Amino acid sequence: MPALSTNKISFVSSGTPQSTAAKAELIAKYGDYPPVEADVIVALGGDGFMLETLHTVMDRQIPVYGMNFGSVGFMMNDFDIEGLTQRLERAEPTQIHPLRMTATTKQGETHTALALNEVSLLRKSYQAAKIEILVDGKTRIDELICDGVLVATPAGSTAYNLSAQGPILPIEAPLLALTPISPFRPRRWRGAILSNRAEVTFRIREIDKRPVNAVADSLEIVDVLEVQISESRTHVVTLLFDPGHSLDERILNEQFDY
Repeated sequence: MPALSTNKISFVSSGTPQSTAAKAELIAKYGDYPPVEADVIVALGGDGFMLETLHTVMDRQIPVYGMNFGSVGFMMNDFDIEGLTQRLERAEPTQIHPLRMTATTKQGETHTALALNEVSLLRKSYQAAKIEILVDGKTRIDELICDGVLVATPAGSTAYNLSAQGPILPIEAPLLALTPISPFRPRRWRGAILSNRAEVTFRIREIDKRPVNAVADSLEIVDVLEVQISESRTHVVTLLFDPGHSLDERILNEQFDY
């Protein structure tokens, strides 16, 4: 990746009082450009706001440097008003390819969406979902009875995937995590690690009795009949981290956090 230009910085905030005040301070000190004219975007908020910001710049490939005003701040750097230009110049880039979801509903509609963390299928009612799982067109589980199932990127493997007891994946690994959510049958199946070139298809059984929704990051599609998921190699986002605090290092730390 070529050296990062920091001549034009655009500041965006999640809108909380703290992030809004910080944005005003930073603009007074460093200036501000519209996002469409910027060399780099500085996002002030939490991990959820970072995901929103990355989705808005995905087609323009503008790098994003986050400063944490949320709770966990896994994708963010520490806030400090001083030395921002130097921090941006020294920042280490991490590139992430999103998942592409193509969902067909029981009404026959087709929806596409991109997900940087995960695509998850979730039961819509009190009834457990029944889902057939195919990998590259071959049925691997005829019927998973569960609360849901998800496919996560390495970047998303420490989010919902980890809470569902899925594996943590190194950020540069060419892998995807396929993880069930509260599986009932097969009782002992705990998921799979797949190549990032795999295509996963979920087919919903008994859709009227056991409706299922699909969620790509924060975009939800209701009453899905079939969902296809694969990594999009034509889309990429770039996150910037202070040296020694890269996303790869944070994912590694998660595996030794007991």
